[in-house]
Amino acid sequence: MKENPHKINDKIRAPKVRVVGENVDVDIYSLKEALAMAEEQELDLVEISPKADPPVCKVMDYKKFLYEQKKREKQLKQKTTQVVVKEIRFGPNTDDHDYEFKKKNAEKFLKDGAKLKAFVFFKGRSIVFKDKGQILLLRLAQDLEDLAKVEQMPKLEGKRMIMILAPISKK
Repeated sequence: MKENPHKINDKIRAPKVRVVGENVDVDIYSLKEALAMAEEQELDLVEISPKADPPVCKVMDYKKFLYEQKKREKQLKQKTTQVVVKEIRFGPNTDDHDYEFKKKNAEKFLKDGAKLKAFVFFKGRSIVFKDKGQILLLRLAQDLEDLAKVEQMPKLEGKRMIMILAPISKK
């Protein structure tokens, strides 16, 4: 079991503490009195500001506090979005039917909000068709211009010519 981030009840070492919380008179008490007050309400005494003089302790239900903190963190995590990158691979001599099929998939990926990495793969001597590869990628960018914006223009990296498209966010 991991250590609690806060000192609670008998783990608090300060002789005097400032007590805050619901149903409590905010004041400085001895540790014994503060613990008695918390016990009386069937709650915990939690040190929330150990650096203060005297340390500030709050009377609260510690388990409930931790639960709500976890819940808040979980909600924040849900709001962050994961960027997904989908790939579509062409050859320099991809015919129209294959192109249309792959374009449909690209449209689907972009509508789902994923980025698209389209690349032309050159095998062997097909590298002499660099211009065909570039034309193919630019044609794809033009066909998808209503759904996506070009984030990276086609550029040759080794035996691949890569272009990255990002979906246009709908306001």
